[in-house]
Amino acid sequence: MPVNNTYDINELKNKDKRKKRLRNFLVFIIIAVIVAVLYATYEKWNPKIRDIGEQKQTIVNDGQLADGNFPVTMNGGGSFQFQYTEKYPVVLSDAYIYFYNDDGVLLKRRQHTYSDAVLQTNGGKALIFENGGKRFSVEDEDTVIYDGVFENNIVFARISSQGYCAVVTTSQNYDCEVIVYNTEGTVIYDRKSMGKVSDISFNSDSSGCMMSYLLAENGEFVTKVQNIDFSKKEEIWNSPMFNTFGLNVFGFSDGAFVLGMDSCGYIDGNGKITSYYSYDGELAGGDSFNGQSAVIVNNYDRRKYTAVLFSGNGKEPVKIESEQPLTDVEVVDGLAYVMNQTSLKAYDFEGNLHSTVQISDSYNEFVRSEKYIFLKGYNKIDRIDYDV
Repeated sequence: MPVNNTYDINELKNKDKRKKRLRNFLVFIIIAVIVAVLYATYEKWNPKIRDIGEQKQTIVNDGQLADGNFPVTMNGGGSFQFQYTEKYPVVLSDAYIYFYNDDGVLLKRRQHTYSDAVLQTNGGKALIFENGGKRFSVEDEDTVIYDGVFENNIVFARISSQGYCAVVTTSQNYDCEVIVYNTEGTVIYDRKSMGKVSDISFNSDSSGCMMSYLLAENGEFVTKVQNIDFSKKEEIWNSPMFNTFGLNVFGFSDGAFVLGMDSCGYIDGNGKITSYYSYDGELAGGDSFNGQSAVIVNNYDRRKYTAVLFSGNGKEPVKIESEQPLTDVEVVDGLAYVMNQTSLKAYDFEGNLHSTVQISDSYNEFVRSEKYIFLKGYNKIDRIDYDV
């Protein structure tokens, strides 16, 4: 019996050793296969790892002002308007419209006779209209592409990236009238409205728009949004009432972002309200592009200054605090550029700081182009390089 027990025990030990050797061999084979696959796909996954590491680094720009033709100085101080057409900077004064290149060289200057003129730009074109007047024009650096005169007063106008133009005027029998022109200046849409249209945002191919209305309900201002197709008489959808004094509407492929005086939020592609955010302070600015949105809010009593970033429809906001009051914000290429009195910072919509630059407190607005940041002061425009 003892001999047999010893034999059984030794046999069991040998079996355990064989199982361990087999298991270790299989683990080795699996690891070898994984290493071989990773090596074979190195070019695919390595850039992604490298990009993740780079996103965590913050670029500190030197903020050195461009020389040569800069600064571009303007007579009349803060009354001039400055925008970027996606091709070149445009300046509107009380008497002239100026087209510059990125180096500050004046390409064209044309005189206008508009009273209380307003400038809008998009897609390489400039729209000028009389606030409360009757005239408007769509122009580039070479010529006036088309213009028009109305019997009623202009409330506001908007231009699309293709050069379509929507003009909202007063009306004798209605609250307002909306007239839409194509790139040749031909009317393609005319709508008489029983509600006050507060903003218009063209869709990507200018075949329609998001149109917001300012209404009164229970003694308070509310905002409604309509999805419009210019080829159809009826709206695609009407949203519920949004509890805010709507300032701007920003349409995108999956709905719209509503920027209000005391709150903001999203409407989805079916016209339903999916999110609502109430400000803790005074709205200082807001912007939205392709569904990504940013607002800046200053609470002077509490000395609390906040940039609120929204990555998309129905997403939770990201809040970024500033030590100084915020003055301007712009959303460009997946980043939110936030300006305070002494710095300009670019964040992604997860709240990560990508880049920063120190600036003078003499600037109160900025415009981002593909290569540069243009800074607007009281009577001048400067340019800085800005890497992100």
